[in-house]
Amino acid sequence: MSLKIYGIGASRAARPLWAAIELQLAFEHVPVSYQGGATRTTEFLAVNPNGHIPVLEDARPEGKVTVWESMACALYVAKVHGQPDGVSITPVTAQEEADALRFSFWAVTEVEKDALTVLMHRLAMPADQRKPELADAAELRLRVPLKVLDAHLQSQKKLGCDYLSGKRFTIADLCVASVLSWVKSSTLLMTEFPGVKAWLDSCVGRPAFTASRKMG
Repeated sequence: MSLKIYGIGASRAARPLWAAIELQLAFEHVPVSYQGGATRTTEFLAVNPNGHIPVLEDARPEGKVTVWESMACALYVAKVHGQPDGVSITPVTAQEEADALRFSFWAVTEVEKDALTVLMHRLAMPADQRKPELADAAELRLRVPLKVLDAHLQSQKKLGCDYLSGKRFTIADLCVASVLSWVKSSTLLMTEFPGVKAWLDSCVGRPAFTASRKMG
């Protein structure tokens, strides 16, 4: 088995896991948690000296390829292991490739930090440790990038497309939805941007998303 993915579904490792499951790939899952020092062992640091999950290793004829960073891992899976057949999540055209790159980087730079704040202070942290005011402020900041996403989805709708790039679910949708799934608990954002909510629901409603999140 050439492909190995380190991490757990309840982390950013869900991104490459989701991509691999969407493509129905055979891969080895190494369930390394981000807690308890598992990413700081000598063995793991030899795989990723940054001490973070996910990590992807791909044993190829030309030699082993190692990929760090969750979005890079997901994009690599789609690009290298997917088939550009116009059916799967793999980009086919230059425009689809551009959409995958720009939207995945956009999600990291414009959305992820505040989305994580919403997740932690609305749901993930123990109730007595949450600071709702931090989530409130993050939601207000997120209105700016979500307006950009909403406008793009509306323009896509006019072209008869329900997704970020073309008429099918692609790696662009996967990467962005993996981040925005953290803000589904935000009544403010989901109410203000019903088009984004409908798109997000369709993405995270996919069986492969559910399966990836269950990989502990």
